[in-house]
Amino acid sequence: MSRKVLITGGTGLIGTRLADMLIDAGYEVAILSRQPSQSRYRSFRWDPSAGTIDEAAVPYADYIINLAGSSVADGKWTTERKRDILTSRLQGTSLIARELAKNNQHVRTFLSASAIGIYGDSGDQLVTEETPPASASDFLVAVSQQWEKAGQQVQALGIRTVLMRIGIVLSTEGGALVPLARTVKMMAGAPLGSGRQFMSWIHLDDLCRLFIQVLEDARWQGTYNAVAPNPVTNQEFTETLAEVMHRPLVLPKVPAFGLKLMMGEMSEIVLGSQRVSADKVLKTGFQFEYPQLKAALESFYGDE
Repeated sequence: MSRKVLITGGTGLIGTRLADMLIDAGYEVAILSRQPSQSRYRSFRWDPSAGTIDEAAVPYADYIINLAGSSVADGKWTTERKRDILTSRLQGTSLIARELAKNNQHVRTFLSASAIGIYGDSGDQLVTEETPPASASDFLVAVSQQWEKAGQQVQALGIRTVLMRIGIVLSTEGGALVPLARTVKMMAGAPLGSGRQFMSWIHLDDLCRLFIQVLEDARWQGTYNAVAPNPVTNQEFTETLAEVMHRPLVLPKVPAFGLKLMMGEMSEIVLGSQRVSADKVLKTGFQFEYPQLKAALESFYGDE
């Protein structure tokens, strides 16, 4: 049986690692890109903002993994940035849905990224896939809701659709861990805000293994939280990171108002609290290689 995977956002943090792991698992991989020549893989050209896509792209695929979207962590959230964060997700997803509505394709599964941002700042309440989204006046909530709605257009076509609400992805190649580790290494690490806010994280390799399991098992349907089973507070995260990197934490907490000054509205990412349940994923039988934070961090910084 043919196992061809088309990835949107394939040159980003998750897509790059996922493509390698899919190849190792015996899949064929192609990516959709605005600059196809920059990929090591077969690639098709698309431009979601212009609504154009290579006609051969979607007919190539047995599976589509949709990761396209501007990073929420690159630069302050100006009005323009926020528009880009939202439209880059909606335009790409809607373009794929449009192509999937044609009858010259044989896609078995559509797996689309979403984010735990949909739960807003939920304090220490344990949220599950059944928890209603928070108020849409919160930017990340609104983005996640609209992104999922765009993904559901594919579900309406009768194609198996899985929406993954991704937590804080741990990797040394990018994402939130890189700046946090840098400050700890320089002995300038400190809990952020109260330090009591929860961080729901997942090791990049576990996230990619989760995606591959979704492709291989047709029982996966609908929405799942892609987080490790043990969320920690920001203070615990910072202390564990310092311990693994053998660095002392010498500074007091970084005050919330200072972060808001520095990061603007984007400070929501680090000051909001999200304690997200992984039970639904665990009930499918998926086994995390890194269920505990310390082992996850040691996989990156164990030799420091």
